[in-house]
Amino acid sequence: MAKPRIVLFTRWPEPGKAKTRLIPALGASGAAALHRTLTERTVATLRASGMPVEIRFTGAPRERFTDWLGGDLAYAEQGAGDLGERMRRASSPCPVIFVGSDCPDMQPGHLARAAAALADTPVAIGPAEDGGYWLIGLAEPQDYLFAGIVWGTNSVLAGTQARLSAHDIRPAMLETLSDCDHPEDLARWPELAV
Repeated sequence: MAKPRIVLFTRWPEPGKAKTRLIPALGASGAAALHRTLTERTVATLRASGMPVEIRFTGAPRERFTDWLGGDLAYAEQGAGDLGERMRRASSPCPVIFVGSDCPDMQPGHLARAAAALADTPVAIGPAEDGGYWLIGLAEPQDYLFAGIVWGTNSVLAGTQARLSAHDIRPAMLETLSDCDHPEDLARWPELAV
């Protein structure tokens, strides 16, 4: 099997538009600064994995992202639609591993385990403590996983698992990690305080 692409969905760290659920705790500028830090940390982890990295961006032109994150990565606009539609479009070619920029504990070893799992199973999932997932990897297209999901809720993982079960697919489950999405999450990572 080919080495998976890692696709990171991120947005430009514009105050008032980035990490908006953290604005009550950090203010608009602080939330945007935290998003910048998390994205840079994630990109460093992705580079260290040794797998090809593609940034799916929104909120600014490509040139601003390449100036910020480096010209050695592949870039593509996220485009229109909800997260599921954007993921569906980005899922070809497979194998592919999707991650976001809000999981501070993700390490290159997690990505290596996901890639290894995809050699033996069609889907790998990194469950998040909040009921979503911090990673989903596909060895082959699974478009049914992305339509009709209420993203950002605690039912994303359960809904994904139910869909996989209906297709007789048992995913490889990785370590459960936490996302940094809400003010109460900030206490887990005091080093991220801005």
